[in-house]
Amino acid sequence: MCVSFEEWTGGRKIVSIGSNAGAQRLPFQGWHHFKEAFAPEVIARAVNESAREVRSCLDPFGGSGTTALACQFLGVEPTTVEVNPYLADLIEAKLSSYDADDLALDLSRVVAAVGSRRRASLARFKNVPPTFIESASQDRWVFNRNVAERIACHLDAIEELARPTHRRLFKAMLGGMLISVSNVLINGKGRRYRSNWQERDIPPRLVDELFEERTRHAIKEIHAHRMRRHRGYHVLRGTCIEQIAGSKKSDLAVFSPPYPNSFDYTDVYNVELWMLGYLGGKDANRDLRMSTLCSHVQIKREFAPAPKGSRRLNLALGRLARVKGELWSPWIPEMVGGYFHDMAQVMAALHGRLNDRGEIWAVVGDSRYAGIRIQVANILADLAAPLGFEVVKVEPFRSMRSSAQQGGKQELDESLVILRKKG
Repeated sequence: MCVSFEEWTGGRKIVSIGSNAGAQRLPFQGWHHFKEAFAPEVIARAVNESAREVRSCLDPFGGSGTTALACQFLGVEPTTVEVNPYLADLIEAKLSSYDADDLALDLSRVVAAVGSRRRASLARFKNVPPTFIESASQDRWVFNRNVAERIACHLDAIEELARPTHRRLFKAMLGGMLISVSNVLINGKGRRYRSNWQERDIPPRLVDELFEERTRHAIKEIHAHRMRRHRGYHVLRGTCIEQIAGSKKSDLAVFSPPYPNSFDYTDVYNVELWMLGYLGGKDANRDLRMSTLCSHVQIKREFAPAPKGSRRLNLALGRLARVKGELWSPWIPEMVGGYFHDMAQVMAALHGRLNDRGEIWAVVGDSRYAGIRIQVANILADLAAPLGFEVVKVEPFRSMRSSAQQGGKQELDESLVILRKKG
């Protein structure tokens, strides 16, 4: 008997469809903490309210895998695109089918292998930034040396497992706990050191205990929710615009793109990307940052010109240009124009992969710079009409606190934009 969407969510009450904040945490959500993940109830509503029957769904910004996982419980075939290789593996770990007994056996192998080793070589971390691991030449570091050695022990043991699906899952479990055994914290503004981090004592055995505890809990969740209405999936790794073009036709697209808030989202997962071996050096890090949506100014890049078709966008860009000297970065006007260029390309690509009357449900957030508001939802609606979409509705559902760089007042809307392909 299949586990239904309602059984997975437990009929919980949510504060807002745009956030899991204040709501009961669901199975699989604890594998990696995503503060900004939107609620899976959005996907259920989209499937129920769509103008056409939904048998397949596409998410071009996979993130935590909310859309794809919800689709499996709803009996919908999911396709998700993710440019960040750590997140792509995390998503696939959630979507894969396993035998819980086989997982438990492989976990016991990893635990035994780790327990037999006092320490491991740090050679696998030779390409990480110099401030990542404790050394005499650094004033501060992300990981104490003995903790880094235990992380290396776990990675060595995981890589000895025969099944790729098990290696991926266990690596994701390790990735989801790295920050908790580090000297740093991650928030909406990136990475910062913990207060009094120098006095923070992290016994190496804590790494062992946390990994085993988290993985055993994940295996229980996997076993309890193994009978999903749809067990297939497609995870496409790479830039969203390129991957959308090669994806299967879909009845629906549900997603939340990066917001144009000048923050580089790859920074949030920088520790996991380096420590788990996804980045081989500075060039790989830069290539990944350059391949993301144009939503920040934290890396030098060429910004595409703003698209035509939105008077609101033209007015906002004109106002930004007039106060360019007051902005914390002179590249903000170009970034905003480039953001909507990229989003117009995403919508055009989705139009080509959606079936007739297929819908886009997008959770987006406004931005503000020097008091100038960027009405993201309404601008996207303006740009969608010439691309062959009918604007069904723009539904504001909560206000979010803007960053200090954006003014710091709680008056920026997050909205649900619903578009329907004409046909």
